[in-house]
Amino acid sequence: MNFVPNDLVYLLIVVVLSFVTGLELKTFKQNHSISPIGSARTYTFIGIIGFIFYKINIFLYISGFLGLSVLFFIYYFKKQTSIISYLIMAIVYSFGALIFIYQNIWMSTLLFVLTIFILNYKNYFHIKIDQNEIETFGKFVLLSLVILPLLPKEPIKYINISPFKIWLVVVVISSISYASYLLQKFIKKGYILTAILGGLYSSTATTVVFAKKAKNINGLDSAIILATSMMYIRILIIAYIFNFEVAKHLTFPLVLFALLAAFFSFIFYKKSSNIDFSDKNPLELTTAIVFALLFVFMMFITKLVLSYYGNVGLKILSFIVGFSDIDPFVLSLLSSKISIPLITSSILIACGSNNILKAIYSLIFSSKKAKKAFFALLILGILNIGYATILI
Repeated sequence: MNFVPNDLVYLLIVVVLSFVTGLELKTFKQNHSISPIGSARTYTFIGIIGFIFYKINIFLYISGFLGLSVLFFIYYFKKQTSIISYLIMAIVYSFGALIFIYQNIWMSTLLFVLTIFILNYKNYFHIKIDQNEIETFGKFVLLSLVILPLLPKEPIKYINISPFKIWLVVVVISSISYASYLLQKFIKKGYILTAILGGLYSSTATTVVFAKKAKNINGLDSAIILATSMMYIRILIIAYIFNFEVAKHLTFPLVLFALLAAFFSFIFYKKSSNIDFSDKNPLELTTAIVFALLFVFMMFITKLVLSYYGNVGLKILSFIVGFSDIDPFVLSLLSSKISIPLITSSILIACGSNNILKAIYSLIFSSKKAKKAFFALLILGILNIGYATILI
């Protein structure tokens, strides 16, 4: 038997969330020398008012929000203070309504956590925002949210994929790369974390960066190998997004080789200095368009090779493609109608030859100082190809 009414529990939760949000806003204003609009008590009362008004009537709730908005804007224009107080007020006012709408506290709690995190983000990140990156992100959002829904969904003849899916692939891959790009760009990190995030972004680019640094810094073999370990994880994530059945077949070998690479990395680990990894923003429109063209080309060439040279021809193509950017090829396989074992083996072969390429890069760009990384990546590449051709 429930002795405490749900409404009382919800009200107490709203009071706590509102009061703590008010305290955080007060701290934020003190740190940034901003004139406050109200205190922690003010925002607690705002949360209570929002809870009660929504419980009584939706029109009263809307009227209350409009009334508070008028009061905040009067204060804003008179004092010329920050508008952040109004934004926090709107969030606090919504706590009660969200609890009633969802009949639980998860949305209000999530909103509270995000608010606290955003108010204190400088404690966790070193952020230097480039205006060009903001513009690039804006253009990409426009193309994703406006252009994407308008693209035809009928498949293009011969490659059997629609313009909508082609651009959807670009959006998804760019989003994964961009998330890693932002993390490695802004988070306080050592070279191991840089290797992990850089590997998720581009293991080949990360290998080149670390190999060049290895000419003057010892102990970077571990980071080079770890970046390749993350390549397997990246491909597995992509597989689960675009072809769940293939992903299930890829899970064991990709996880196995990721762990093996991580093991090599652990063996060769030596404490070293921090490394700054930088590369082009993956949301650059030129990058996105080139990726889309490569994806379409790989769809075309894969079907052409299969038609004339069969399964053996595709495996040879997989080996050759591995000496370039393998993402478009992997996605073309995941979007094709060929057999799952053939897709699995072709992806593993491409990973193998890509590892051989990175082994060569690690030796050349490090002036032969990253020999451990060279041999580890070479072994991984050979094992990849051997597993794909013998066991599958």
